[in-house]
Amino acid sequence: MSYVFCNRCGHRNPPTSAFCSACGSVLDVVNDRTITLAKVDPLLDAPGSLDDVQVDLNEITPGQGILVIRSGDRIGHQFALSKEFTTIGRHPDSDISLDDITVSRRHVEITHSNNRYVVSDSGSLNGTYLNQRRVDSAELTQGDELQVGKYRFVFLEHAEDVR
Repeated sequence: MSYVFCNRCGHRNPPTSAFCSACGSVLDVVNDRTITLAKVDPLLDAPGSLDDVQVDLNEITPGQGILVIRSGDRIGHQFALSKEFTTIGRHPDSDISLDDITVSRRHVEITHSNNRYVVSDSGSLNGTYLNQRRVDSAELTQGDELQVGKYRFVFLEHAEDVR
């Protein structure tokens, strides 16, 4: 399921919504390809990082997804999923290295094939969560929230790649 984000409060809404279920704002029209990721919890975010994160879907390389950190001290960092296999973990050799005790050395792997992205937990201690549900393996779709340890990512694709 592809979600629609509210540009006023950042709430994730079902794709058929016209109004935000959290604040009541009118949701963006299809031609607006910028997503604003509102803070998850201002008390958990790094001091001085007061701005919300904005991502223009047209600036994402076509055929390549990205993960955007939406919480923690690295808020706003973007990671391109340009390889067939992308590893996330605490180990320095990981494609996306997250230096935090809540992240296992080899926490999760994302496989990209046939225009699909599949996230697979690598036996991590704290688990991998997709849209706040623990998963062993699941497909990523536009707007999904992936949690690895304390880090929360949002998965995004180019505006024309959305299935």
